[in-house]
Amino acid sequence: MNIAIVGATGNVGRKMLEVLEQKKLPIDELYLVASSRSAGKKLSFNSKDYEVYNLETFDFSKAQITFFAAGSKMSEEYALKAAKYSTVIDNSSFFRMDPDVPLIVPQVNPENAKNLKKYNCKSKLLNSSTCYCFKTITRLV
Repeated sequence: MNIAIVGATGNVGRKMLEVLEQKKLPIDELYLVASSRSAGKKLSFNSKDYEVYNLETFDFSKAQITFFAAGSKMSEEYALKAAKYSTVIDNSSFFRMDPDVPLIVPQVNPENAKNLKKYNCKSKLLNSSTCYCFKTITRLV
């Protein structure tokens, strides 16, 4: 599975990397994505260094799943673009009240992550209620 994390250099993004390491998910390719200020930096994951890609130019077709941990402004601008190519799980509040974007609370409605067809979903976009749900969402992917 190919995974991208948008906002990888921020606090939530780094925590996502930590959780992914702990969960030992089968990741074929990992793409760390952030703003142009952070592009080119290196982050470590599973004892390997990864270069951070620029969000403005990243090709989302490379990732099967993209986690957004970059705040509402970045989600507003880039999440729907990413969702044309990748299943997006957005951690911001931007889509939280959008009836066309399923809100995932893994302890309450884990089936929503697996059954996107029941929604009039904006591409393949899901909203995670808070960053605390990320640990549980990783069990669903």
